[in-house]
Amino acid sequence: MKLDVLAIGAHPDDIELTCSGTLAKLKGLGYKTGIVDLSEGELGTRGTRSIRLREAGKAAKILGCVRENLRMPDGGMEASRGNVLKLVRCYRKYRPEILLIPHSHERHPDHVHAHQLCREAWFYSGLRKLPSTLNGKKQEAWRPKGYFSYMQWETFTPSFIVDISDVYATRVKSIIAHKSQFYDPASKDPPTILSQKGFLDMIESRARFYGEEIGVRFGEPFFSVEAIGIGDIFDIRLFHG
Repeated sequence: MKLDVLAIGAHPDDIELTCSGTLAKLKGLGYKTGIVDLSEGELGTRGTRSIRLREAGKAAKILGCVRENLRMPDGGMEASRGNVLKLVRCYRKYRPEILLIPHSHERHPDHVHAHQLCREAWFYSGLRKLPSTLNGKKQEAWRPKGYFSYMQWETFTPSFIVDISDVYATRVKSIIAHKSQFYDPASKDPPTILSQKGFLDMIESRARFYGEEIGVRFGEPFFSVEAIGIGDIFDIRLFHG
């Protein structure tokens, strides 16, 4: 299946917490979207492999996108040749036009490594002389047009902000589908930053802040390493627009 946009996260809930509103928005506009989780999040303090996979599947249904897990070792997703080739096969399988990936500066080492891995695979997937196969068949080279980094723990000055006001409820549903990771007074798992009672409030506050930056209710920020061209300056939404 060819996709328009493919979002890659190090762990099963990364995409929901960062750019699920953008995926929901694109789905509503008729684009084909997908999520690739690099690991099963097995080193996470809360939940288990099986629980997290079920939660990821539920979230994917809410967002209306395809999803797969590359089962790289949680805590071991550095840009090794083997990991790069796994992701190259994925890019060539789905042939997305745009990638949504982690930012290069992050609190969690997995997110930093995932950024490097995504960028290297983006470049190498376009090399015709780099062979790869899927289900025994040779794959054709494919390099997405570009990639944009979403915001996780660390902040940055956005290159652009997506208005997700009309799909915010869908975003919230996809996040809380990962029930094992968030506040639950009945849970016996050890507490984490994500499971603090105010964590989801913080996530909402961030979406409100970036929405206010462009004069809407909710927004999701992205960073681009390359300049972004537009054909009509009236397509730009400014706070005072």
